[in-house]
Amino acid sequence: MTTGVAARESYYERTGEHSYKPTAHAGGAWNTDEQHFSPLAGLVVHALERHLTARPGNLVLARISYDILGRIALDECEITVETVRPGRTIELLEATVVIGGRPVVRARAWLLASLDTSAVADSPHERLPAPEELTPWAMNERWNGGYVSSIDVRRMPPLRKGRTAAWVSSLVDLVAGEPSSALASYIALVDTANGIAVQQDPTAWMFPNLDLTIHLHRQPEGPWTGLDTTAAFGPSGQGLTSSVLHDLRGPIGHAEQILTVRPLSGA
Repeated sequence: MTTGVAARESYYERTGEHSYKPTAHAGGAWNTDEQHFSPLAGLVVHALERHLTARPGNLVLARISYDILGRIALDECEITVETVRPGRTIELLEATVVIGGRPVVRARAWLLASLDTSAVADSPHERLPAPEELTPWAMNERWNGGYVSSIDVRRMPPLRKGRTAAWVSSLVDLVAGEPSSALASYIALVDTANGIAVQQDPTAWMFPNLDLTIHLHRQPEGPWTGLDTTAAFGPSGQGLTSSVLHDLRGPIGHAEQILTVRPLSGA
């Protein structure tokens, strides 16, 4: 009988050079037969980084903007990457996620040259309390899906509806049997923000995000993703979730998610 350490679980399994099959851990919060966008966002970064391994350079991701084009089924997906604007100090990449022959996500990433600017590094945002100082939050008591059940959330008591901060981590690998960068693993948790600072009861209102845009002024370090988040709903069906992003060393950037706000029928 063979003994040893059990294989780690993952959000995706590779099925081809550019294709991946989601596991149950990638299941969505609004519909469990759809993918939660958070791990898919990390998978896109994983694909972008594989695209860049073929050539040397010192470019780092400074902004990535995802547009969600439609339903993201919990089915095999293919991710293609192309260079839109090549350059030695500035480069633009585009990734497209296709499921069942239909594009469901397009992402554009700006890469900038990495150089030493530590002498002027600064941010006006205060560091968050450490994860061990915050209370674990059973997020799956409010939200459904395999992804929500896979994460460890430490949340501050909400200051008011739509305003809180939290740390998120996961012991689930991004892709089975493949190492993932600190960047991809970090971004795979950022979309959780829209479920952290809850503005309204999700059993009475829907407020899924149609996009996710992340700006970074420093490359993140794991294993925790910090979200200092504010959610605002407007009077005509639109909402916005805004987050200052942190790692354990302090603030690293910002994330924005535009929301479509609508009442659930029968609620």
